[in-house]
Amino acid sequence: MDGGHSAPPADAPAVHSGDAAPPVHATVHSHNTHHNNHNQGTPPRDGKDSPRERLTPRPTFLENLANSRDSQFMLNGRESDDLERYFHGPRNLDKHSKWPIPLRIHGSVLPKMILPLAFIAVWSTLITCISKFVHPIGIDNILLTILGFVVGLSLSFRSATAYERWADGRKYWALLIQTSRNLARTIWINTKDREGEFAKEDLLGKLTAMNLILAFAISLKHKLRFEPDVGYEDLRGLVGHLDTFAKEAHDRHVLQPPKKTPWKAAGEYLGVSFAESNPRKLIKRSKKPLGHLPLEILNHLSAYIDKCIKKETMPCTLHQGQAITALSTLNEVATGTERVLDTPLPVAYSIAIAQIAWIYVTVLPFQLYDSLGWVTIPASIVAGYIILGLATIGSEIENPFGQDVNDLPLDTYCRQLALELDIITAMPPPDVNDFSSRDDNLVMYPLSTVGYPDWNDRTVEEIRAALRTKVVANTPAATAAAAAKIVSDDSTLFGSLKSKQSA
Repeated sequence: MDGGHSAPPADAPAVHSGDAAPPVHATVHSHNTHHNNHNQGTPPRDGKDSPRERLTPRPTFLENLANSRDSQFMLNGRESDDLERYFHGPRNLDKHSKWPIPLRIHGSVLPKMILPLAFIAVWSTLITCISKFVHPIGIDNILLTILGFVVGLSLSFRSATAYERWADGRKYWALLIQTSRNLARTIWINTKDREGEFAKEDLLGKLTAMNLILAFAISLKHKLRFEPDVGYEDLRGLVGHLDTFAKEAHDRHVLQPPKKTPWKAAGEYLGVSFAESNPRKLIKRSKKPLGHLPLEILNHLSAYIDKCIKKETMPCTLHQGQAITALSTLNEVATGTERVLDTPLPVAYSIAIAQIAWIYVTVLPFQLYDSLGWVTIPASIVAGYIILGLATIGSEIENPFGQDVNDLPLDTYCRQLALELDIITAMPPPDVNDFSSRDDNLVMYPLSTVGYPDWNDRTVEEIRAALRTKVVANTPAATAAAAAKIVSDDSTLFGSLKSKQSA
């Protein structure tokens, strides 16, 4: 018995820990049986804690689930390897560096500039030595001015388009967080709980919907990173019960990629293009259709909203419209982020800008030697770092959803959303009549520290007079005499209240 479920039936295939887990089959029979059981009600149980019989084996990716938000988003694992996290991203927003910005390496493109700068150093040294000891090969620096304008224009275009894509990604993710909060509040506050035996069903239904809201954000994060499986630590406990294409195509080998060789890891650190793997390789290698997990989650959320409307637990048409609009906005976010991901700068521009930058850097020593001599070498290195560094930054932030240090910290955003949903569900929907009538409700603060019950015993005229006094008291031009009069009037009001209470 595992996780509150009974062992698989005798004719079910056994799953051994040492063997590769078979894909999870979502047959039409099991799908229909699940819905028939749901429509017919909960089957009778022999005891209070008697487990429900399973028709299919429990998926292997639902074993050893996380037991906290930190372990769900693997924050402890990230902090265990500081060197690995230093060169890989996204950046941890909870950490603070006291190093001056010009001296920071974390987030800098300097590691990727080591090989290009080494080449520039060797090249500029070669040109300088030939010009010094063999034959002068310097050229007029008028070319420096002409090419400098073209290089500046190209790098400005590259940086502007890359940052625009980065900013669009952040805007879409901010819209996702905002819409998720609104939808969660609508479901938790504005959806009623029925009385009696249906109260538990409605409460568990709300929690299921809240988990689906979080699952949409996490699944969209994995989709934008070309991670097609459902068995990831932060996702599997949220969507393991859904019938999706990604669940049917689950492969445990996707979750345990082979370890990188030192040469490949070093090549990725240094920005060597031959060492970089195809980011879509997991999608291309899949032998089964992967579907569209965020869209399928939206389908389940839409079914929940439709059920609430039919059960009349969401009777207000305004709240119904808000919920449906929120689902449409989430779909818009998914489409917008996919647009940012799948529409990079046209390759012709990328190639031309890279060629222009490298032509300028390689020609630079010829133009600087006549004026600088041996200083041509460090001058060329500095110029190369500036020009190629800007081009490298544009290439890195062009895809804001990846794993680079300067990419958007999507893991942090998802964890933040998870904690906020926990805060929303931690308390039942507030009762206005309860919290507004408490004695600690200082309705006239800071004019008066008397609570709601005392002001409720006064007349409307006295309350309005106090509101006018509150404005006068907050006027900077109010004199001490006026302030004393306000205090006197307030004391008179309290005196009349006490006399009424004593009578």
